Amino acid sequence: MKKNGKSKIKKVVLAYSGGLDTSVIVPWLIENYGCEVVCYTADIGQGEELSGLPAKAKASGASKIYIEDLKEEFARDYLMPLLKSGAIYERKYLLGTSIARPLIAYHLVKTAHKEGADAIAHGCTGKGNDQVRFELTAMALDPRLKVIAPWREWNIRSREDALAYAQSHNIPVSSTLKSIYSRDKNLWHLSHEGGLLEDPWNEPEESMYQMSNSPLNAPDQPETITLDFEKGIPSRLNGNKMPIHELIVALNEIGGKHAIGRVDLVENRLVGMKSHGVYETPGGTILLAAHQELEGLCLDRDTLHFKEIIAHRYAELVYNGQWFTPLREALDEFINKTQETVTGTVKLKLYKGNIIVAGRTSPESLYREDFATFGQDDVYNQKDAQGFITLFGLPMKVQALRKIHKKQPAQYDQPDYTKFKRD
Repeated sequence: MKKNGKSKIKKVVLAYSGGLDTSVIVPWLIENYGCEVVCYTADIGQGEELSGLPAKAKASGASKIYIEDLKEEFARDYLMPLLKSGAIYERKYLLGTSIARPLIAYHLVKTAHKEGADAIAHGCTGKGNDQVRFELTAMALDPRLKVIAPWREWNIRSREDALAYAQSHNIPVSSTLKSIYSRDKNLWHLSHEGGLLEDPWNEPEESMYQMSNSPLNAPDQPETITLDFEKGIPSRLNGNKMPIHELIVALNEIGGKHAIGRVDLVENRLVGMKSHGVYETPGGTILLAAHQELEGLCLDRDTLHFKEIIAHRYAELVYNGQWFTPLREALDEFINKTQETVTGTVKLKLYKGNIIVAGRTSPESLYREDFATFGQDDVYNQKDAQGFITLFGLPMKVQALRKIHKKQPAQYDQPDYTKFKRD
């Protein structure tokens, strides 16, 4: 019951993009496992990349293909929790690829159940993070399913090898050796890796970017926009109510025009190596900036500061593929509680790559002008500050008195300036 030494698999559901790798994987699975291959494609905002996929999948040998529009689900159930968390990986990365993988893998497993498949397959390499994200999700949802990762099994080691395999099997592919960048696109972002970026000293070439203008080519006049939020979720752009996924698309257009959201990052992959990538996240960058401003107005100090700690851990969970875990679910409960008062409007100016806060207001605001004013007020007795400072500094005072009692030198002695001579 084996073919070429492989365990007998009757049917596999493949995460299918229609690119070179997954197009080659279809016949490779048939050839090496003797199985039926069903392709699954999640439409999460790839746009033109989805054109012609049914014919391409059939020509590669697939028995059928599912293409599901998941943009609304992606925005509602994945991007909004991410936005509310404030998670950013290694200070820059807004997790556009990372957050999409559990959604795709979830539906991959769901389709495998629907088809009665024995296994799922993906085209992730053995060096990247995506293999972990796909397989941890499958493990969390149904550990009985076998996961096939051809890049960890086959002899194909390069784009040239893959193109040669496609040609020998009469597989129609649009990729050429001139396509030097590896890209991933969805509703939230567009990533670029490979090519010139493999040397982090190289400046990205302007022709690489697809979602955003260069600041040099952005409009010379700023554009002012308003964003309304209801319990941490954006609801209106410039006063116009719209579904979340459509609002993100609109912000991508506006932000891209003004060169918003470009990130050049050397990041630490989960598998232990560093990689260099460039990300374009125009709409997400605007939303995150606006959301942070509103939280600053609506959250008390301790909650806001603790939430910043949570955001760091949340980013790691998303990046490491640990979406379907009790910890992430528990953190969401905390985060959702913090968002109950994050309602209001933020006004932003967009100008040549910059997001300039022009105003914020909320019916849940904790900012009190009568408390914060530098003028005369009746609600804050400034003399009370003396007692507060005395109590707040008491531990420092006790430490200093102990040193004085022991006749120890002061902790911060003045430097001996006679040691420094001019040349």
